[in-house]
Amino acid sequence: MKRYAAFLRGINISGKNKITMPALKAELEALGFSEVSTYLNSGNAIFASDSDAAKIRAAIEAMIAEKFSMQIPVYVTEQDALTEILSHAPKWWGTGSKERYDNLIFILSDDTPENICALIGEPSEELETVQICRNVIFWTFDRNAYQKCRWWKKTASAGIAEKLTIRTAGTLRKLCAIAEKNITG
Repeated sequence: MKRYAAFLRGINISGKNKITMPALKAELEALGFSEVSTYLNSGNAIFASDSDAAKIRAAIEAMIAEKFSMQIPVYVTEQDALTEILSHAPKWWGTGSKERYDNLIFILSDDTPENICALIGEPSEELETVQICRNVIFWTFDRNAYQKCRWWKKTASAGIAEKLTIRTAGTLRKLCAIAEKNITG
């Protein structure tokens, strides 16, 4: 069995699209996934499965539609692939600086990272930094000037927001630690 991470887009935000993590965990187990753990209330799950990522994504999206009556996009990746991507993070990303906010952008649509970057445009000089790594985009911005950041505004805009799901460096590192703990017991 392979280990996977799944990121649900847009749940439990401002009282909308509510799915509790215990309910999500139970439904993922009902789908036949094992060693299921969730983290935070924003739709992060790790689990083991003998299926492939595309089938898992389809199964989770169908389950959410059936059990919770919502159309929620889901990004699924192998845990090893996520760990590999994080091992290639730029030096400026994930430093723990209180002045910076570090995110990883996962693309839900058929767009490439290059297409997403073109849609959003250049990052705001001296306030944001972006770098493509395989099929994701590392993105950091100045916490104190986030409202001036082009990417901060655009990633939440219609026509772009629904193509993405975003997780912080801290969330991703915690998920990897949980996954490692589940493996080693």
